Amino acid sequence: MWGLVPVKGVFRDLDGTGTVSATGEVTGSITVATGSLDTKNARRDKHLRSEDFFLSEKFPVITFTLDKLTPASTGATLSGTLTVRDRSRPITFNAEASPAGDGGVALDATIHVNRSEYGFTWNQMGMASMHNTITIHAVFTRG
Repeated sequence: MWGLVPVKGVFRDLDGTGTVSATGEVTGSITVATGSLDTKNARRDKHLRSEDFFLSEKFPVITFTLDKLTPASTGATLSGTLTVRDRSRPITFNAEASPAGDGGVALDATIHVNRSEYGFTWNQMGMASMHNTITIHAVFTRG
């Protein structure tokens, strides 16, 4: 609200795949179910799933498709396409890498997006910021 009260939530249903080629090229995708958003407020969650925001009935998933991963000093730079509400935009961001369990790797990143680029225009009385921060913690294991 007016940038003063951040609303935090978690998507509880997600899936992904990835491949590392023999030459070290990495590709993959992550799919997030929009209906699985949990902000710990049922009324707000219902509104976020409505046509004002995710329109979960018509657009049940958010997808990130990785096109390129470039090693960086503390992790990697990821480039790909983020698709929300059938609107796809290229996105590049840095992620920190750390070991995770039995040969896995965890990537942690913070991404800043303007939600209007993905069709989110609801902003009653100008209370909601159009600029949102997405925090990612993804753990990749061998399959």
